[in-house]
Amino acid sequence: MKKFRLAALMCALVCLTAPAFAAPPATATSDAEARAAAKAARMQWFADAKFGIFIHWGIYAVDGITESWSFFDGYVSYADYMKQAKGFTASHYDPQAWADLIKASGAKYAVLTSKHHDGMALWDTRQGLNVVKDTPAHRDLVAPFVKALREDGLKVGLYFSLIDWSSPLYPAFTQAHPRYAIKDDPARWQRFVTYYQDQVHDLTRRFHPDLYWFDGGWEHSAEEWHAEALHDWIRAHNPDAIINGRLPGFGDYGTPEQGVPITRPPDKYWELCLTMNNSWGWQPNDDHFKTPHEIIRILSGTLDMGGNLLLDIGPRADGTIPKIEADTLRQVGRWVHKNQEAIYASQAGIPHDYYLGDSTLSKDGKTLYLFVDGKPGGAVLLKGLTNRVLVARVVGNGTMLSPKRLGATLGGAPSMLAIDVPDYALDPDVTVIALELDGPIKLFHPEKKSGS
Repeated sequence: MKKFRLAALMCALVCLTAPAFAAPPATATSDAEARAAAKAARMQWFADAKFGIFIHWGIYAVDGITESWSFFDGYVSYADYMKQAKGFTASHYDPQAWADLIKASGAKYAVLTSKHHDGMALWDTRQGLNVVKDTPAHRDLVAPFVKALREDGLKVGLYFSLIDWSSPLYPAFTQAHPRYAIKDDPARWQRFVTYYQDQVHDLTRRFHPDLYWFDGGWEHSAEEWHAEALHDWIRAHNPDAIINGRLPGFGDYGTPEQGVPITRPPDKYWELCLTMNNSWGWQPNDDHFKTPHEIIRILSGTLDMGGNLLLDIGPRADGTIPKIEADTLRQVGRWVHKNQEAIYASQAGIPHDYYLGDSTLSKDGKTLYLFVDGKPGGAVLLKGLTNRVLVARVVGNGTMLSPKRLGATLGGAPSMLAIDVPDYALDPDVTVIALELDGPIKLFHPEKKSGS
């Protein structure tokens, strides 16, 4: 009996001191997986959108000179640059018309320059320069635009420059005449950090943007910008928002600009930023406009690599959008709306070894879309497709097609697929062919011989 009691006592002691059964502590792998899942969830709308409009608007539109850089690089004096504020009226600004045009273009989101490097904000900031108190516009230009976008079911992006060359707290002023070095006056720099982050906090509380498009991060390190603190604040106050990759050390996606990459960028999510001519803001002497056809080809090339296109427009100082830009957006919109099933929510297409053109895949991988530029001059050819094609059709007009296999299989490789498209079914810009497959796409991959 004593032995039994002793054993029971020992058992009780063990039970009291032993840890309760619980889930194992989180590992680095599970933390990383959770972060990846959270990122994928907030990036979903962006990954599906594929097309957005960038809007560079500010006092630089008065004289039609380069935004901010024109005084920083010494093309004009700072005083002459800032004189433009007197002519910035926004007298014909119609934010709902802007939003309606963006929607007509087929874009799913827009990004407006709330503040460029010159420090002139388009809303009534508590500190610094803004168009409400410093220009004849005398009104907040961001708020009505945000409202109009949301009424049209579009996502809201706000561009914000970390740089502020007009602020006496910022180290750089012009390229030739910096104000100070951070190491010589860290307290002054800290005041600037507080100043710029307060502006971002203000944008967040007022407008709750879906996307933050930061710029200017190259001038300082992530530590100097206190980028982690800003990132964490945004995540706490606007958890579903996404952040571009120009907040140093942080960000959800990459932003190559002014040319379709030769190979797919390393970022899982990325966005090509492209001007309609050669300038971001309105410049009356820049008539090097891309044609709608060229922009459509650039868009298809971006889709082919799984990216988004952010196409820029530059309104005039009175708020009107130049006719050539508005007309181009509508013409691009014709094509986007017609071929939307091959654009929105698509995946990157197949390698060009298989098809000598751009392509995309449906989200489930069961439909392959082939983009055909102009008149093919013969059958459209596709190599290495092992799937059976259930349906072949022209997107947007329903024309049914009859693909055929050319020749016999060789070495296990499927024969080439030839698709004839009648002239009457061709799009004036880019025709899209849909191939509905018997399952997720399978492409033949020849095994390499040893020594090859």
